[in-house]
This record gives sequence, C-alpha cells and structure tokens, in this order.
Amino acid sequence: MTGATSGIGRAAALALARRGARLVLVGRDPGRLSRITREIAEISGAAPDAFRADFAELRQVRDLGERLREGYPRIDVMAANAGGMFWSRKTTADGFESTFQVNHLAGFLLASLLRDRLEGGRLVLTSSDAYTEGRIDPGELAGDGRRYSAGEAYSTSKLANLLTASEASRRWPGVLAASYHPGEVRTRIGRGTIASTYFRFNPFLRSAEQGADTLVWLATTPSDGLSPGGYYADRRLVPVSGPAADAGLAAKLWEASAAAVGAAG
Repeated sequence: MTGATSGIGRAAALALARRGARLVLVGRDPGRLSRITREIAEISGAAPDAFRADFAELRQVRDLGERLREGYPRIDVMAANAGGMFWSRKTTADGFESTFQVNHLAGFLLASLLRDRLEGGRLVLTSSDAYTEGRIDPGELAGDGRRYSAGEAYSTSKLANLLTASEASRRWPGVLAASYHPGEVRTRIGRGTIASTYFRFNPFLRSAEQGADTLVWLATTPSDGLSPGGYYADRRLVPVSGPAADAGLAAKLWEASAAAVGAAG
C-alpha cells in the first residue's frame, strides 16, 4: 500500500488489517508511518513491514523496488495510492512536474519493478473522476509545454492512472489491473492550495473510510467478478469516454512513461 500513512491509504490499510491481510506499508513521513504501523499492530497483533520512500525522487522508488523484491517473492495486491497536489509548479530532481511524478510515474516505475512478483495478483490504481479534465501529451511528460494549473495537473495524473490500468490489462495478462474513483473525500490532499480547505473541512464530503471502500473491495473481491482494466466507482464498473477510452493513447503513454523512468522492457 503506497500512500499508506493518511487519508484513503491509511483507511484502506486499517480495513485490510481487520480482514487479516499481511500488509506492507509505504509512506513518506516517518512519524505518520510509525503511527499507522502501531495502529495495525494493535489490530493484528504483529507490526506490519513498513518502508519510507519519497516518490518525488525516482532513485528512492528504485531502492524501494529492490527492497521489496528482496523481501517478497509474491505480492498479491499492489495498491498504487500515493498522491499529491501542489499550488505552484515544482520540478523534481528527475525533471518532471511533481504532481505527475508522484501520482503516476513513481507508481508506474514501482509496478514495473515488481511485475514478476505481481504475477497472478492485482494492481489497483487510485484515479478520480477528475480525469475528465486531464490532458495528456505522451511526447511531453515533463509538463513544461503549457501554463501550470494545480487542478489540471492533478486531473492529468489521474487520467494517466486510469489509462495505465487499462494498458496493464493488455500488456500484463497475468496481473488483474483496475483503477477506481474514491469520490470526494476529506483528506490532506492539496495542502497549500485553495483546494486544501475544501477537502479538509467540507462536511458533505466522504470520510476516508468511505473513500477507501472501493479500493478494499477491488483488493479482496473474487477476481471473476472484476473486469480487467476496468474503472470503478462505488464498487461498480463505470464506462469511460474521450481520451480515457483511447487505447492508442494508453499505449503511447505506457511507452513514454517506461522511457521516462528507465523501465522500458
């Protein structure tokens, strides 16, 4: 579970622990990572394995992938849930716009590194209905080609996750891949942006537990009831249209992402 220390990831980790899952937690903040580790230990009677990694540095993602490969010969479910939103354009040391790297490229790289460990398992990517506002140019993943908008950058990363799940189902037939919309959830997303107040204090938004429900369901429901590459909301398969339904775009994004993170082949 990436992004396991707060919001949807934390809620999903706790829910899966109550179901008896053996969890491996990934988070950026060491304090929050320690807290969720203790909480799960209280539920299950044993502390889960936990790894710190900042997805704004692909070097750390590669190191994480190696540690996971060394420790786990099989991974039943990888939940690619880490995410962020940034008020102004930030470029990572790897040369990419931060939202796109943290929300998409880092998870893509980690899944690629763990491909053989996921054989027979599942890949669940956190997307959002915000994908409809996303704009992807596979030839310009660095994100330098247009004026920056925090909302558009976030939406683009969520479109990328949806397309990745769709393309993974074609390229990795041994892995059941899917993406999902958690709904509008009260979380820490968007700290430092106008969206932060909306997502933290709006009383009409979903709780993190409600937002995590479809993730937990996708991780645990019998596989014969799921559609490979599907996009889900509230445990239901949801049709997509426009760029999200473009198989050619999905293939081009996959190739561009693989080249960007050095995972080609």
